[in-house]
Amino acid sequence: MLGNLTFMDLSRNNLIGDFTEEHFTSLTRLKVLRLGRNSLRLTFGLDWIPPFSLEVADLGSSQLGPSFPAWLQSQVDIWLMDISSTVIVDRLPDWFNTTFAKVRYLDISNNEISGRLPRNMEFMSMENFFINSNKLTGEIPNLPRNITTLDLSGNSLSGNLPSNIGITYLSSLWLRSNQITGRIPKSLCKVEALNSLDLSNNLLEGQLPQCFGVMDIGFLMLSNNRFSGNFPSFLKRLRQLKSLDLSHNSFSGRLPLWIGELAELRFLGLNHNTFSGEIPPTISNLSHLRHLNLAGNGLSGAIPWHMSNITAMIGMDKSNYENELFFDGYLGTFHTLDFSSAVIKGRELNYSSGIWDLVSIDLSFNQLTGVIPEEIAALDALINLNLSWNQLSGKIPNKIGALQALESLDLSRSMLSGGIPSSLSDITYLSYLDLSDNNLTGRIPSGRQLDTLYTQQPSMYSGNSGLCGFPLPISCPGKNATRKDDQKRNEHSFEPMTFYFGLALGFILCLWVVFCILLFKKAWRTAYFCMVDKTYDQMYVFSVLTWKSWARK
Repeated sequence: MLGNLTFMDLSRNNLIGDFTEEHFTSLTRLKVLRLGRNSLRLTFGLDWIPPFSLEVADLGSSQLGPSFPAWLQSQVDIWLMDISSTVIVDRLPDWFNTTFAKVRYLDISNNEISGRLPRNMEFMSMENFFINSNKLTGEIPNLPRNITTLDLSGNSLSGNLPSNIGITYLSSLWLRSNQITGRIPKSLCKVEALNSLDLSNNLLEGQLPQCFGVMDIGFLMLSNNRFSGNFPSFLKRLRQLKSLDLSHNSFSGRLPLWIGELAELRFLGLNHNTFSGEIPPTISNLSHLRHLNLAGNGLSGAIPWHMSNITAMIGMDKSNYENELFFDGYLGTFHTLDFSSAVIKGRELNYSSGIWDLVSIDLSFNQLTGVIPEEIAALDALINLNLSWNQLSGKIPNKIGALQALESLDLSRSMLSGGIPSSLSDITYLSYLDLSDNNLTGRIPSGRQLDTLYTQQPSMYSGNSGLCGFPLPISCPGKNATRKDDQKRNEHSFEPMTFYFGLALGFILCLWVVFCILLFKKAWRTAYFCMVDKTYDQMYVFSVLTWKSWARK
């Protein structure tokens, strides 16, 4: 009945139930409708024509589907619309371009929209377009000329990148997890405002355009493609680069010393390429680095010293990392930019969010030699440390127990020697440990944490013939035996005091049993005393006769 109502915002509550045509009968002046982030269902007839003409429609996370809402066709004045996660299972309607010609912000993500994108999108006014996580197919058409943020991730789009990509005002382009082929066009270098580029999980190939160096990219994510060539030299000029993911490609050659000059790096993923040579010692200059993954290459030499210079891996301070999120000024929300994978707890896990919180070093599956630097124990914010499948030697750092945030530690399949530091049992959050296939010796430290881990993963000590003590069946010899070894050995040893105490207790118990029986059984008592008297007489006669026989002799 609020006939003068122009602005209604019920978003981000816990409302449930249906919104029907009757709710809007008198709302002829309504311009802004915000119902998003509730559990509402909007049930309108296919031929319903709203009495209002909206400019803003925030309906995200409501139920509008399964059909694309036909009543939106009359809303030609809309400039902001969010119908993400609204259970739409349909194609984009034919009137999409004309009705939404004035839309500057459009979010249709997380539905099941299929088919192709409209061909004449370049004449639309869109600046921010989110249609990720749907089922779109076909090629990407020419983009709207004013587009600044475009997210087409998580579809099945194919073909090359659009030809007019260089004449846009793009600042964020996210095409992750599609089937895009070909090379990155040099025209993309004309987009000088480009700050975030995610082309990961596609079928792109060739070398990266050197002209990328003229841009001010902060996030460059190109993993899981077919890119090749040496480590891109243009990266040296990207001093504002915060995230670099080139993993799962065919890059080769040596890592340059100037990589330590990328001072703003938070995430560095170069795993599963064919890089060779040593790890640049300057990598320890990346003080903001929180995630380092160089696994699955052909790197050799020693692990760099001075790892304690990576101060972002020390302590639990997560401040100054707000730039890892894309702030949506229209809706006042954030879009996460992080999407990557990490081998943690023996499995490769994909992270659609939260990769920035996973403080991790993964140098596994290389040819690294030398010892594990003692300074690595200073990185007490580490959650994952994986140095497996290398040729590392020497001892495990004694202070490794200082890594109190550590949840996964994999030092397997190297040539480590010496004992297992007792401080390992002090790591409270440790839920995965693998020390197998090394040359470790001595007794295994005791502690509930390690004992629990062994029950979950019995192979964590295997391949170390010199290890002994609980929980292994091999006892430690001599003075090196653990307390639990002594207990197991004492279970089978003879103790005189225990034996005599048990003998006396059994004798007394049996005597009382006999007394009780004789007390309550008269017939048994009579027979017992008769037997005693008879036995006494026989012994007396035998003794007298024997004595007289000896006396005669």
